[in-house]
Amino acid sequence: MHTVVIGGGVIGLTQAYHLAREGESVTVLDARGTGLGAAEVNAGWICPAEAAPVPGPGVVLQSMKWMLRPDSPLYIRPSLRPSFVKFMLAMWGKSNAKDQRAGFEGHLSLAQGSIETFDEYRSDGMDFEMHSEGLLMAFTEKENLEHHLDNLDLVRSFNLNPKVLVGDDVRNHEPLLTDAVYGGIYFPLERHVDPGAMMRAFHKRLLELGVEIVEHAPIDGVETSGNRVTAVRSGGRRFDGDRFILATGAWSGPVSKLFNEPLPVRPGKGYSLEVPRYGLRSAVNLSDAKVAVTPFKERLRLAGTMEFGGLDENINQVRVDAILRAPQKYFRGWEPPSSPVIARAGMRPMTPDGMPIIGRLGRLENTYVSTGHGMLGVTLAPGTARALTDLILHGRTSTALRPFSPSRFRRRGL
Repeated sequence: MHTVVIGGGVIGLTQAYHLAREGESVTVLDARGTGLGAAEVNAGWICPAEAAPVPGPGVVLQSMKWMLRPDSPLYIRPSLRPSFVKFMLAMWGKSNAKDQRAGFEGHLSLAQGSIETFDEYRSDGMDFEMHSEGLLMAFTEKENLEHHLDNLDLVRSFNLNPKVLVGDDVRNHEPLLTDAVYGGIYFPLERHVDPGAMMRAFHKRLLELGVEIVEHAPIDGVETSGNRVTAVRSGGRRFDGDRFILATGAWSGPVSKLFNEPLPVRPGKGYSLEVPRYGLRSAVNLSDAKVAVTPFKERLRLAGTMEFGGLDENINQVRVDAILRAPQKYFRGWEPPSSPVIARAGMRPMTPDGMPIIGRLGRLENTYVSTGHGMLGVTLAPGTARALTDLILHGRTSTALRPFSPSRFRRRGL
């Protein structure tokens, strides 16, 4: 049997690897080179303990305030298109404690065992930088810290051992923090990787496993017979398969229409930039500023912002400058670099409820979807790939997949 995976980001490559490891014949198609965009420029965090969906309590009011500031962590490009309005209204409708908690629990279940799976990847010959010093959420605002305490019982129930640090305790943990930091939550088991290096390692290992990788092959047609897909087309090329997996990330909205099974996935642009190493003990989430700080061996990566607009990777320098300024309030002696910094952008696949879409694609008997992982692609990729491989090859639907069924949007008319 042959499976065609459409999409060469972190979800697509991880899925292809898990299938190939089980002996499946696999072709990976990507519209450009594999591992680019959000797959390459994200923060690199493996962070199940911080995997709450984006929609949550207070998001509507906060987003309204941020929309008035050009340098805020959130930007929503105004649009009266019905699909956009419906998406945003659905997202705001999910911005409550009950739905966010249910989604968080679903993410935690899907991510069980994922941290250890990265050890398996490296044991199988994939060479990429990985760190195991944990993750610190740092807060300058007391109420923001207290808000994040509400779901720590869930985190503890999955044995992730969060530690709440207030006042000097947080500075004893991370001496580079300023007195403006009220406190923090430290997650000792979280890790981070160099995502670009990891993507290159997956690409290399897939070729060694006999996977065919076809780059610069954007899908522009789908051939069907009854309720089965028989082939997909790219330009003049035709790719046959027994099974197909749609894993096209932020492009899943338009690509899914080619299958006549449209999905409510919209792009959320994030920025990433790198500066000289700064000596932090672990990755740090500047929680109030919404900036992720990732220390690598030779450099420091800053990532942040969420822009709801079109499918473009254009850079807004105002927002880049805001990311560079954000650490000043948190870190002692921080000064934005005096020389220009190269910023890159990636398009995250966002859904109205902030949760992935994983499972059989609508009426199509041999076609599956794995998309909508938002800012959690690295964290959720192993669990997603394991569960979907089990469904595709063995017909077993893991209980961990139930919250992520594609049919949930059909029921809501999205």
